[in-house]
Amino acid sequence: MNYEMNDFNIDVIEQSYSIPVLVDFWAEWCGPCKALSPILERLAEQNKDNWKLVKVDTDNNQDIAQSYGIRGIPNVKLFSNGSVINEFTGAMPENMIKDWLKKAIPGKNQKLIDRAAELLVQNNLTEAKRILESVYTSEPGNEQARVLLAKALFFSDPERSMELLKGIDEFSEFGETVGSLMTFHKMFDYLKDKNSLPDDHVKDLYLKGITGIKENNFDSALENFIEVIRINRYYDDDGARKACIAVFKYLGEENETTIRYRRDFSSALYV
Repeated sequence: MNYEMNDFNIDVIEQSYSIPVLVDFWAEWCGPCKALSPILERLAEQNKDNWKLVKVDTDNNQDIAQSYGIRGIPNVKLFSNGSVINEFTGAMPENMIKDWLKKAIPGKNQKLIDRAAELLVQNNLTEAKRILESVYTSEPGNEQARVLLAKALFFSDPERSMELLKGIDEFSEFGETVGSLMTFHKMFDYLKDKNSLPDDHVKDLYLKGITGIKENNFDSALENFIEVIRINRYYDDDGARKACIAVFKYLGEENETTIRYRRDFSSALYV
């Protein structure tokens, strides 16, 4: 099969809006390119429904190579929706390329997942859950879908949320959300058994902070946790600080509540 480019705009840019396009920048004189190309072509044939391969001879297309900053070949760039979303330079063995592709190629439901993520930011949980349940049914191994569904379900069904997160490491790409939800879930146990917390004059404030999270009232949660930090920072093994960080990670750094309380949080830590 011929993978050589005819028209970069049509073969790569336009096509990438309907399916990811892997572009192999190569040259006839390049030994590593000749080792890499057969591997890419074989994988392209095996995965033709998931992504397309286009080969660009850099000697015959120097303007394109220059516009995409090609300084060494082989250089492989992955295009999606008209832009480069990932790349690697140099030849790699087939097993490493397969691993790279597994992480780099957007899933078939990526647009739906992106839409659900937007809905979660807007706090439209009903529609987000509907989309994510559908994606999870068709693609149960998709970590991003699992984490977002766990986030969408957390306050209505925390146990199922935890089930969805099983096997997803806190150091994964979506680890910040995973860590936040696990922190929240652990803290909710204190509401079931308040005597498990040590007695202290900040105990009531601390429990009010946890209740704020439980009720999805993050302003209240942060106000109470920050006050605990000011009075007795190391209560419950620095729990208030950890809770604040979990809230910030859960909401995202651009969220208005995160921005509003970040300064008070930092100030309380260094009083």
